[in-house]
Amino acid sequence: LYNKNIYPPYAGGGGFVMDGALAKRLHKASETLELYPIDDVFLGMCLEVLKVSPVGHEGFKTFGIVKNKNSKMNKEPCFYRSMLVVHKLLPPELLQMWELVHSNLTCA
Repeated sequence: LYNKNIYPPYAGGGGFVMDGALAKRLHKASETLELYPIDDVFLGMCLEVLKVSPVGHEGFKTFGIVKNKNSKMNKEPCFYRSMLVVHKLLPPELLQMWELVHSNLTCA
């Protein structure tokens, strides 16, 4: 389905931040391309048309967090405080962590 050897740089799913002007430009760029079934890659294809490169941020943890049932880190709000997007937490856990992180939390 894709006619190049490698995908263009793209933002991994789960979340990303952009300004409104870029969103409008992406909408126009998306209309020039054939829809691709992997949304993350399709976003990268649209960014490539616009000659815009995505930039990584440490606060986006869409992979790489291993949830170990025995790890105390899973319940440690200071671990999550600097994160913007996190995978591997169930909705009730996300709500609980949100409340803890936005409480009068003191981290070392």
